[in-house]
Amino acid sequence: MGLLAPSAWAQPPAIAAAANIKFALDEIAAEFQQQTGQQVRISYGSSGNFVAQIRHGAPFELFLSADHKYLQQLSQDGVAITAPQLYASGKLALVTPKNSPISLDPELQGIKQALAQGQIKRFTIANPEHAPYGERAQEVLEHYGLWQPMESFLILGENASQAAQFAISGSTQAGIVALSLAKAPQFAAKANILELPESYHQPLTQYMSLLPNAGDTAKAFYQFILSDKAQTIFKHYGFAVPESGKP
Repeated sequence: MGLLAPSAWAQPPAIAAAANIKFALDEIAAEFQQQTGQQVRISYGSSGNFVAQIRHGAPFELFLSADHKYLQQLSQDGVAITAPQLYASGKLALVTPKNSPISLDPELQGIKQALAQGQIKRFTIANPEHAPYGERAQEVLEHYGLWQPMESFLILGENASQAAQFAISGSTQAGIVALSLAKAPQFAAKANILELPESYHQPLTQYMSLLPNAGDTAKAFYQFILSDKAQTIFKHYGFAVPESGKP
């Protein structure tokens, strides 16, 4: 049996990605593989947890965060090798299970009424300690004076994806989750969904950066994420995308 070239043994590059882009990035990775024949291995989780793993030497080659600040921290520490690059901007959605009697409205009046009537015992958001979508959900609840009365009822998802699962599984009566997850068919079929205005929380601008051990495939995937094809997929899942060439 002949010896294989070193490249034949190489594993696809490991990519760390915020949980809220799972459905969009899975589709983008499939398109990337179809067009280039190259594969990537994607791990999804909370951006804050990924920062800790990367600082401790986790062998990721590319990091797609749900927030700018985590990339800034890595860049300032010299851990990222490229300046933070904007790839999409996300939104929040208010959701309830499909058969819920709780009404959805952008001012959260239905949530306030349900809370006053004892209809809400569990309400989910991602953990604001390390998940940007949880941080922004907290800001929305604070704006409407609901953070304190809701705090004892909160069920915190480890990341944006787990919070969305809690919201539609019936284990909570309502929640504020990533719109990009709520729009996915497998979620939308089970939930009532209302896109929330961005007026009352900090922007959800999502940035990415290559990491020091990035190889050619990871660099090619980074460029593909900024392509028209990938940006169209992000828009399909409810993201806003940057103007071409804008950092």
